[in-house]
Amino acid sequence: MRDKYAFIDAEYAHTAEAPGIERMCRWLQVSKSGYYEWLHRTPSATAQRRQLLKIKIGALFEASHGCYGYRRLHQALLRSGEQVSPELVRELMRELGLVACQPRPWRTTTARGEEQITTPDLVGQDFTADAPGQKLVGDITYIPTWAGWLYLATVIDCFNKEVIGYAMADHMRTSLICEAVEMAARNHTLATDCIFHSDRGTQTGLNRWTQHRLVGWTLTVHPAPRRVSSIRVSCVACR
Repeated sequence: MRDKYAFIDAEYAHTAEAPGIERMCRWLQVSKSGYYEWLHRTPSATAQRRQLLKIKIGALFEASHGCYGYRRLHQALLRSGEQVSPELVRELMRELGLVACQPRPWRTTTARGEEQITTPDLVGQDFTADAPGQKLVGDITYIPTWAGWLYLATVIDCFNKEVIGYAMADHMRTSLICEAVEMAARNHTLATDCIFHSDRGTQTGLNRWTQHRLVGWTLTVHPAPRRVSSIRVSCVACR
């Protein structure tokens, strides 16, 4: 019976062209007096508790940026001292229309080069350096713009995590990485046998080889294949 009264109330309150109360009560076979009694009745303790839980669930969901599902919201409510079941949290989320963000499936965006010859890992997961210009890392990131995708290549010094070189373009060709590395060599002093560590994608010539030499701000590649998820750069005379 309460569901019928709630339906009448919702239709009458939110639908501009809804039929009158009397007509809807007649269609649903409920009394008009019973509807008005239900409408002005003081909410039960259960209804008040459900309403309070909805407020808390909505606040927690918003604080999680829409990432929390009913299980994590249930744990958060328990930590706050609420005694509630997971199924009730799920039911209230459904009533509120809350749907947690689903993580995107992981997809490989970096393709290997044709060369499968392995070389020593020069970094070994050690991304620290004793002095500037000894060990560099870099990668390409995608930035959506109104004009299409913008590709940003960066070079970071492991000594102080400073971005010492970057380049932007509408492509991921070799020249994009070369410009970023050349900026790093132009603006900073790089040590002899400086290591440049990157992934093993095939967008750039840098990622197809491991040994590179910067001479007069021009990148020349020496054929020494690289391994797994890193590449190597040997940098000298960057003037």
